[in-house]
Amino acid sequence: MGDIVNLNKFRKQKSRATREKQAEENRVKFGQTKTQKKLNQTSADKAKSKLDRKKLDKPDEE
Repeated sequence: MGDIVNLNKFRKQKSRATREKQAEENRVKFGQTKTQKKLNQTSADKAKSKLDRKKLDKPDEE
């Protein structure tokens, strides 16, 4: 005869494995460290500032 298996435990184990796999994919897809986020924000701010300094203001035409 085969071993007795508790189906509830089996389903829960399968569900946990599926959620963990999805979580790992999301970590790779969306994960950034705090320093990476700060570096990206700093470089974006620097680029915006550089662009604003080169901007020519046109006088209002009346």
